[in-house]
This record gives sequence, C-alpha cells and structure tokens, in this order.
Amino acid sequence: MKSTSSFLIGLLSGAAIGAALGILYAPDKGEVTRKKIAKKAEDLKDDLYEKMDEMKSSFHDSLGKVKEKVEDMKEKMHKKEA
Repeated sequence: MKSTSSFLIGLLSGAAIGAALGILYAPDKGEVTRKKIAKKAEDLKDDLYEKMDEMKSSFHDSLGKVKEKVEDMKEKMHKKEA
C-alpha cells in the first residue's frame, strides 16, 4: 500500500511539473498561460482527490476483511474453550 501511494504521488508530481513546464514554454500571453496553469492545477487536484478516495475505499475494504477474520478467530477460540 505504501509503495502504491508513493508511486501515485511521484506520478502526479511528475505530471504536474511536466504540464507546468510545457505551459510556461508555450508561446501564449501571460493571462492565457495563467489560466492554463490554473486549469491544470485544478485537474491535478481532482485527480489526486479521486486517487485518495480510491485508496480510502480500498483501505476500508481491507479493514472490513481483517475485522471479519478477527471475529472468526474469536469464535473459533471460544468454541475451543467450551
């Protein structure tokens, strides 16, 4: 899970830097360039929130499975004690 989040952060960071450099070197007026940068930043923010939601959902699913296994183990332990 940690390597996945590190990879996503690196990927999004690289994409942001690449997009910013591409926009800055484009032959547009300052106002147009600033609007493009703002749009790209908004898009990246949306992508980041989407990935965070996916990771949170995955974490909750995994946590639910762990809880189920713990409950099953508890039941088995109680049956052995009885």
